[in-house]
Amino acid sequence: MQPLAERLRPQTLDQYIGQQHLVGPKGIIRRMIDSGKISSFILWGPPGVGKTTLARIIANTTKSAFFTLSAVTSGVKDVREIIERAQRESGGMFSQGRPILFIDEIHRFSKSQQDSLLGAVENGTVTLIGATTENPSFEVIRPLLSRAQVYTLKPLLESDLKILLDRAIKEDEVLSRAKIRIEETDALFRYAGGDARKLLNILDLLEQSAGVGEEIIISDQTVTDRLQENPQAYDKNGEMHYDIISAFIKSIRGSDPDAAVYWLARMIAGGEDPEFIARRMVILASEDIGLANPNAMLIANTTFDVIQKIGMPEGRIPLSECAIYLAQSPKSNSAYLAIDAALAEVERSGNLPVPLHLRNAPTSLMKQLGYGKNYLYAHDFPGNFVRQQFRPDAIAGMTFWHPCSNPAEDVMVQRHVARWGKKD
Repeated sequence: MQPLAERLRPQTLDQYIGQQHLVGPKGIIRRMIDSGKISSFILWGPPGVGKTTLARIIANTTKSAFFTLSAVTSGVKDVREIIERAQRESGGMFSQGRPILFIDEIHRFSKSQQDSLLGAVENGTVTLIGATTENPSFEVIRPLLSRAQVYTLKPLLESDLKILLDRAIKEDEVLSRAKIRIEETDALFRYAGGDARKLLNILDLLEQSAGVGEEIIISDQTVTDRLQENPQAYDKNGEMHYDIISAFIKSIRGSDPDAAVYWLARMIAGGEDPEFIARRMVILASEDIGLANPNAMLIANTTFDVIQKIGMPEGRIPLSECAIYLAQSPKSNSAYLAIDAALAEVERSGNLPVPLHLRNAPTSLMKQLGYGKNYLYAHDFPGNFVRQQFRPDAIAGMTFWHPCSNPAEDVMVQRHVARWGKKD
């Protein structure tokens, strides 16, 4: 028999629980379904909040052909085969809407795999619905993000979980025939952590562990005993995964090593992937420490390498060492702000021409056209420096890097002023 979570999977929006900001009377996805015009989008949220279910409901309601891919097991070849099938089946006898391609864990797709989707999404061969537990801004390529809206799904509220519990007991073919007594639900909802699938899996476990004809008692004690685990708040696949890593990063950014180590311990005790923790510290080292202490990036990257080599539990020591070092380090986000400012200018001004004296001149024709002419080779001058223009004329006076005040960048500013004059 199918698991309870599969038996109770909603088939219509009326059966769907939660996410009222998207599927309620004024929700954007509700309006799309009602109009029959489905745009490509990505559903971002923790596990068990209805991402896959919502995609299936959309396909069923709009009578669209539905294709699925898992980013864990699929490659570029699989993507192309699905797109070809969608092209053949588009407009079929029983299909009314544009074919829907649902990709679970789309954040795991490589750049080349994501690139292979662009044409089909752009020309309307398929409507893409992606699902991800990771921030799409970091994990999905920009061209694909520009073709798909991102909608955030939230953990289910306790009121949602109560509705789900009541529906499971009343409507499921197994539980509706069982003797069930509800005494307490605090532990049940705490362990579920806003995850519908987890709640139903716990109910499944309680039912399967009861003897034939035995009453199923739902109480804090029975739930805890059956799960045989310490009821701690951390859930590496749920909401607390995001909250605690956020607290960890903010503690390091705020230069509190004791808080950083505490949140690190919470993650380690909760079974968090140590490579995930190390990877986030590499990002922090460049984003929040940056030029104030370039060694921070080396320490963080070395920590990531060490974790891959030695694993856990020994890996907790270099993780702690790195967290304390980063927390105590001077901070600067000037490099982070500089590249974002430069990207904004590129978006605004487009492909400005490279000045002729900076262009490469590998052929005689290019030399005749002035490529590379009047370029000054820095090493031919005292101090290995000579003033010349390195930017397009249109942005010749524009500044992107605004240094922060710290010993390392103060030295950089002095060096810059000696070469170029005043640095704001």
